[in-house]
Amino acid sequence: MQPKAKVELLCYLVVAQLIARARTGDWLRTDHFVESLHIWLYANSAEVDWLERMHFKCVSEIVASDFGNLPHFANEHKLAELFTDRWRLDYESPVVRSISAACDRELRDI
Repeated sequence: MQPKAKVELLCYLVVAQLIARARTGDWLRTDHFVESLHIWLYANSAEVDWLERMHFKCVSEIVASDFGNLPHFANEHKLAELFTDRWRLDYESPVVRSISAACDRELRDI
């Protein structure tokens, strides 16, 4: 998978983590993480091996935790606004761009 696609996948998973936290107070359960991962991979005709999948789970929680305490990210309705009409992230949004930049930094640091 290309580096840009990895950043986009991680960004999607971070937002999914934030939505789960806003709804339940916890990060995504494993089954919901797998479902979110599969949705993105299928929509983007991409594949990652099982070790990368586990890596994305851990990193998505780390990046999400950096944003999770900000008030905007505690409201699931505000988080839903980060998506377009077809549940793709809206990269025109400054919030999505800031999450994406954090994801890019995290993946470069690894």
